[in-house]
Amino acid sequence: MNPSKLLLLFRGPAVSVIQICGMKNFKPPPTYDHIELPEKPKLKFIDKVPNLPPNIRPPKMQKRLRYMRGPEDVHNFLLHKQYGIMALGGGRLKWGHFEMIRLSIGRKMDANRMFAVWRVDSPWQPVTRRGQGTRLGGGKGAIDHYVTPVKAGRIIIEFGGKCDFKEVEPFLTDIANKLPFKAMVVSEKIIDKMNERENWEKENNINPYSMKYMIQNNMGGCHQWISPWDLKYFCKYI
Repeated sequence: MNPSKLLLLFRGPAVSVIQICGMKNFKPPPTYDHIELPEKPKLKFIDKVPNLPPNIRPPKMQKRLRYMRGPEDVHNFLLHKQYGIMALGGGRLKWGHFEMIRLSIGRKMDANRMFAVWRVDSPWQPVTRRGQGTRLGGGKGAIDHYVTPVKAGRIIIEFGGKCDFKEVEPFLTDIANKLPFKAMVVSEKIIDKMNERENWEKENNINPYSMKYMIQNNMGGCHQWISPWDLKYFCKYI
């Protein structure tokens, strides 16, 4: 229909009709020329049991829950500055979780323009278990399986290549929801925003009675019942 006829039919909102028929200016698509793909883009197979020399007996170990408590201080950033899965709490990864991640990403990713990298070690910490119904005593049980302890803020895997965040977010979110601890899909921008938000909350906190202030001043006699880890991290990491 001719725009002049539209003006005759719609005398009131005629201006809005003409604006809808205007030209659109779209941003150019991003370029990924600076990204170099590795020779082996897919995740490598992870051994179920650590490789030990034949003359060494597999050592047993205590629980050592401190390996899962607190924040991650080393592997808490993205090396390739693209995307990844970050743990939001402490936990343990079994061999089945490694296989789930490897197979899920292998089906969804395009190896010609994408790649994935492990950021956690293979299972190395032994977990012992005694048979059901056995009597007490007799020493420590036999090794049942191996796990990899993970702290909050640890990057589990990195994903990158010539792809956009909206393209990889759905299947990475599906993987993060299947892990034995809370995890989320992150990018370089998301991590920077999280750090900026945390610093802004510290600087602009109006309430003087923060968790750190109450624990350090033993308000309500909290030192009698809180955990030693709460004295160190102020109830931030559970």
